Amino acid sequence: MKPISLFSLILFALPAVGQETSSPPVVDLDEIVVTGKADDLIGIVPSASQGQASAEDIARRPYLRRSEILETVPGLITTQHAGGGKATQYFLRGFNLDHGTDFATSIDGMPMNLKTHAHGQGYTDLNPLIPELIQRVDYVKGTYTAANGDLSTAGSADFLLFDVLPHDIVSAEFGRYGWYRGLMAGSLDLAAPPATEGNAAAKNPTPAAMADPETLTYALEYNAYEGPFDLSENFERWNGLLRYYRGDVDNHFAATLMGYRGTWTSSDQIPQRAVDRGIIARLGYLDPTNGGESQRYSLNLEWATREGDVVTRANVYGIYYDLDLFSNFTYFLDYPEQGDQFEQAEQRWIFGGNIARTWERQSFAGKEADFTLGLQTRHDLIEGIGLWRTQQQDRFKNIRQDDVYEASVGVYADSVVHWNDWFRTQVGLRGDVFYFDTASNLAANSGDDFDAIVSPKVSAIFGPWHETELYLNFGTGFHSNDARGVSTIIDPNTGEGIPTVDPLVRTMGAELGIRTQVIPKLTSTLTFFWLESDSELVYVGDAGLNEAGPGSRRFGAEWSNYWRPTDWFSMDAEVALTHGRFVDAGNDDHIPASVPMMFSGGVNFGAQGDADGFFANIRARAFGRRPLTEDNSVKGKSSFLVNAGIGYRKNHWEAAVECLNLFDRNDNDIEYFYASRLPGEAAAGVEDIHFHPTEPRSFRVRLTYKF
Repeated sequence: MKPISLFSLILFALPAVGQETSSPPVVDLDEIVVTGKADDLIGIVPSASQGQASAEDIARRPYLRRSEILETVPGLITTQHAGGGKATQYFLRGFNLDHGTDFATSIDGMPMNLKTHAHGQGYTDLNPLIPELIQRVDYVKGTYTAANGDLSTAGSADFLLFDVLPHDIVSAEFGRYGWYRGLMAGSLDLAAPPATEGNAAAKNPTPAAMADPETLTYALEYNAYEGPFDLSENFERWNGLLRYYRGDVDNHFAATLMGYRGTWTSSDQIPQRAVDRGIIARLGYLDPTNGGESQRYSLNLEWATREGDVVTRANVYGIYYDLDLFSNFTYFLDYPEQGDQFEQAEQRWIFGGNIARTWERQSFAGKEADFTLGLQTRHDLIEGIGLWRTQQQDRFKNIRQDDVYEASVGVYADSVVHWNDWFRTQVGLRGDVFYFDTASNLAANSGDDFDAIVSPKVSAIFGPWHETELYLNFGTGFHSNDARGVSTIIDPNTGEGIPTVDPLVRTMGAELGIRTQVIPKLTSTLTFFWLESDSELVYVGDAGLNEAGPGSRRFGAEWSNYWRPTDWFSMDAEVALTHGRFVDAGNDDHIPASVPMMFSGGVNFGAQGDADGFFANIRARAFGRRPLTEDNSVKGKSSFLVNAGIGYRKNHWEAAVECLNLFDRNDNDIEYFYASRLPGEAAAGVEDIHFHPTEPRSFRVRLTYKF
């Protein structure tokens, strides 16, 4: 492992800290009410597929798992093939994103994706999120945004936390299958003096006293879940947060400390034939010792300043993460005596940051324009990332173990020019440089490499006409490959020679979209997209090597509608259709697990937001059959799940009941097709569908006090 210097990181952060931040004149502004995906974004965003989801959008969705918050992104599906604290599976625009490849996720600009991960490239565990602390989710799809770099071909989502919570919260939940959750969160005003009988200033602060609010937000969450499976998940999660904030929207500083720890037992996916033969039940298991533990601790420092029309935003972060994961997908295929359980483990430090400066209302060719320059860097120091064969969590063979240093620097420029009242363009250019250094326990697989890539972006926006805009978008992007695959020349399983893989993989995409609010209270978007990838390179964590797949091409359409005719009723519906194929692959060109059709929709009744009264919601999510093999001879089942909730809110109290999988359907969360071996079967094993069932109907009760 080579030592690194943070000198460059500190250098680019200093301009945002050291410059004078004289306060601009106080201007009275109209109140902005954020309602989420129904917001009027005409004239603001450069594509039909870009948007935002508010805290209210999140709060009125009954969800089984923490990661389902990401389903506020239209067309995105999250499922689980294991259980407990393992990262979920993500699907979007015909991509099987595995645990996060090609979809970038962050919290206030701090990345959640983990490159060169023990289990999968781009691994994204959202268990550290506390839903009540999320103010907004900003999402973007496609390759058209200059600020988005690695792992963002399908899109990205940034979770923005509350600077100050609207209410202090104490909440308790309990439900079927041993579900328990407790949360305490609030914001302390550090600037205001305590209110006393003789302190009139504290009761009626002057505008000067309110100019620089200073708060400390805290949160502590505990969650336990046994689960419905024959093997108890024994899932326990602790989350904590401290966030210091001072300033306003234009000029502020924030420091956010987050901590997460989770432990669990996992039933993993199971073979269909084992259920058909009565060996195990549908909710059964084959290896009772699968599971894991993980923890993540982070510090994120953010700055923002405005001097007239010049805006600077920056953040620097440090993250510590570790994982110890035990899985068994093939049972007795490779090791008939000990079994095929394997362990994947790692621990890492991540250091990085972002800085961007925007010059607003400038002049270009006599037209009004905004210009942005940005710099991003990230450094992953991974120690002892490894793969072991285990029996009941005891190691008996080391497949590979590596120390990895992976670094990247990205520079981007972006310009928005308003050519006239009905036409504007957004043009961007991005350049990225990566360095990979792997020290492997097998000397032949050690090595280092540099790679670089340039990604142009361009968007043209027409309108608005009659509350309608048209969008044309084109851009190139990329995803990095696992650092170990860049230098691996010997298969650690077989000892045979294999070719190395390209460090960076080019992707390309385009969109034609429309956004309209011509019908009052209704926001509609329609998008036609096209995406290409030079090669679907995937690190196979179970084998300890990379497999280079053929190139791919996807195209499809997405239609989203958000209707809010009154204060007590709203509904939404999202449909996504995708056609995805490998390129130059002959008849075996189907992309396994590429979802061709997805629907999500919901209806909300009664008191919305924090209004008193009864409220209710119901949501449905469906996805169609999908190929499980390249020749399309085996397909997965379709899925249709409905969740619902009802509650009452009065003064500071709120009580709610949620029903998950309302119709108690026996659908599958995930399905794969591969060979495995049960006791007594032939040594070559049996090719079969392996699935993880959806959880049966369950109820959860929540009681919340806000003050």
